[in-house]
Amino acid sequence: MMSDAYLPLLIQLILATGLAVLIVGVSHLLGERSKKRTAITDTAYECGVKVEPLLHTRFSVKFYVTAMLFILFDIEVVFLIPWAFIYRDFLANNLSILGPILFFFGVLVLGLFYEVKKGALEWEK
Repeated sequence: MMSDAYLPLLIQLILATGLAVLIVGVSHLLGERSKKRTAITDTAYECGVKVEPLLHTRFSVKFYVTAMLFILFDIEVVFLIPWAFIYRDFLANNLSILGPILFFFGVLVLGLFYEVKKGALEWEK
């Protein structure tokens, strides 16, 4: 027999699945594409303007470099969150973790200076 603890989860799964099937079913029954399929009805409606294929423009390498640098520094900030949570516990046990975190910040600052020196953050070059 199923435990009473799993009953709300089962009800939620049934309701979510039923709602998803209902929404997709109603969309197919009442949607524009279900009536008469032509080349015009298969395209997106853009206020009467004929849809033209988009030209794929190339992004500059600087865009990707800046995005990677943002992700890199964003991930490094995530490493600081656990340190902030356990810092008080280490102080309570008379253990200093200030040295390792200062080393971590030092590596971050050196990396940032290196990026600025190499011009990785300059768009116009």
